[in-house]
Amino acid sequence: MKLTINGQPHDIDAPGDTPLLWVLRDNLGMTGTKFGCGLAQCGACSVLVDGSVTRSCVTTIDMLDGSEITTIEAIETDPVGAKVVQKWVEHQVPQCGYCQSGQVMAATSLLKENPNPTEDDIRDAMINLCRCGTYNDIKAAMTDLAGGAK
Repeated sequence: MKLTINGQPHDIDAPGDTPLLWVLRDNLGMTGTKFGCGLAQCGACSVLVDGSVTRSCVTTIDMLDGSEITTIEAIETDPVGAKVVQKWVEHQVPQCGYCQSGQVMAATSLLKENPNPTEDDIRDAMINLCRCGTYNDIKAAMTDLAGGAK
């Protein structure tokens, strides 16, 4: 199977029902995408598939034919992703950092779909879990990115 990940084609030798998360981590050595719950609930495994945030722990590779997959390893090559990372640093969002790749992917997806999200849009989109409780810092970074969301 061929997958396009971060703009590069990859020949993947794995069964079609293999979750994308394990292909990224085990087959390709892209360990920035994290395993959290395995149930698409926490968001640590979030990547972009054709620009939309997607839980890679439950997305099998046979579902991705013809899709463009972006992982945290390449997010700063996207202008929106680079801005998100910049604001994450400015607002000192990460504590332990485990969930942050998924948080950055969710934020990038939201801002690519809606460059001027409201406070409600941000709250509805930023649903990934953070065990360290950096939600206030995430909200501050997202509000800054949204130009002072209303």
